[in-house]
Amino acid sequence: MPRLTIAFGIALVALGVGTYLGTGRASVTALIPAFFGIGLALSGALALRENWRKHAMHAAAAIGLLGALGSLSRAIPGLDLSEPLRLATASQLAMGVGLLVFLVLCVRSFIQARKVQAAG
Repeated sequence: MPRLTIAFGIALVALGVGTYLGTGRASVTALIPAFFGIGLALSGALALRENWRKHAMHAAAAIGLLGALGSLSRAIPGLDLSEPLRLATASQLAMGVGLLVFLVLCVRSFIQARKVQAAG
């Protein structure tokens, strides 16, 4: 799971930088996915060490939860199906959906770790 966390972090950094460049560098807020991605990537890197794994992955899950709630709470009200999808809204939706997928994977991993711990 740590390597997957790093991969999600890198994807969010790419999303943030791409959105920032795609909007003509109009606003630093386009980099918000990149900031969350850096947090995920750092958590994933810390989780590569066995003695840090539990805490780092819980931190990554918290970052994912905050990012999903924040991005979706901005994107969903901003959807206007009568107009073309704005790049900023598409970026918020991509971040929110991606982080929801990440959270599901985290929860599944946590449940599996508990089962292994209980069995062993």
